[in-house]
Amino acid sequence: MNSAELRAQLEKYHRESYGWALMCCARNPTEAENILQTVYLKVLEGKARFDGRAAFKTWLFSVIRHTASDHRRREMLRRIRLIGRQENATQQVSFDDEIYRSEIQSLFQQSLAALPRRQREVLQLVFYHDLSLSEAAEVMRVSTGSARTHYERGKKHLRHLILESGVFDESTIGRRKNQATLP
Repeated sequence: MNSAELRAQLEKYHRESYGWALMCCARNPTEAENILQTVYLKVLEGKARFDGRAAFKTWLFSVIRHTASDHRRREMLRRIRLIGRQENATQQVSFDDEIYRSEIQSLFQQSLAALPRRQREVLQLVFYHDLSLSEAAEVMRVSTGSARTHYERGKKHLRHLILESGVFDESTIGRRKNQATLP
């Protein structure tokens, strides 16, 4: 489909697309407009390509849904980081807590390095580089389903490695802080 045809299809479904974006964004009009603009840019720049396997409208709505979902996930992570920074700024961190935190980070990095290459790559792309699974799959040049499988297996394997280390059994402070991290 060429650029002119894409534009015509986007114009044809604009009203319905906006309604769907509103639904995907919990009826927040500003967010829906931003999501729709992002989707249009993805489509027109070729980042999201219509391959004809579904109706254009179906494909467009799935791009809107995935984009809104990615946006929500990124916003949630951003808020978590901001809350963490605010808490760190207001709390006095003891030397022991700082050492414990660095040990946990070291353990996490070692455990991550012990994962198979694909699992490690997808986890790094999603957690450290803030990419969605679709974007990570594109970077890794694998299907989204394959990336999702590596992601789920990697999380499970990482959780097992960390729990197996026994680090979380060391202190009451560490257990309290890390209970929210691992199920």
